[in-house]
Amino acid sequence: MVIRSVNLETVCGITSTLPHHDKPEFAFAGRSNVGKSSLINGLMNRKALARVSSAPGKTRTINYYNVNDAFYFVDLPGYGYAQVSLQEKEAWGKMIERYLKTSGSLKRIFLLADIRHEPGANDKQMARWIREGGFEPVVIATKLDKINRSQRQKQLKLLREGLELSADAVILPWSSQTKEGREEIYEYLEACL
Repeated sequence: MVIRSVNLETVCGITSTLPHHDKPEFAFAGRSNVGKSSLINGLMNRKALARVSSAPGKTRTINYYNVNDAFYFVDLPGYGYAQVSLQEKEAWGKMIERYLKTSGSLKRIFLLADIRHEPGANDKQMARWIREGGFEPVVIATKLDKINRSQRQKQLKLLREGLELSADAVILPWSSQTKEGREEIYEYLEACL
């Protein structure tokens, strides 16, 4: 896959009307600080189009990135960030749920999970929401460079079991540092298109 053009086309807040597109959408969900912005930047070959921060919880809107004028990457707000009020967390949850239920162009939902840890309650809840929306989550196991190669299979098994994924569910390991996994994600996207 060659990324020729990318632009942040639409930003939707809690009260915004979500756009309807005729182009396929690929949504990215994950808890705050799991590396969503780093992944999106890595896939788009950009350093800072999606805002990366050392402080979690920066993505508070739904951001639509038009890629090659052919499809959209949709960056959903990070969940599970402790420094946000319960009211704001609930509003983000409703915004994500509304997107999942109303987007007519949604092709796949990538659920990002830190390969180093067992999935938390919020990750499990998001996986359930995705399934309730009629999709099987495609898991991107982030922070691949933070574990030894010998630990990979064990950690991937923990993710598969913790998120209650089917035996044929797709898990794509990814490192934002080395970009390992990018070609596999590109191949998956091309197969979906």
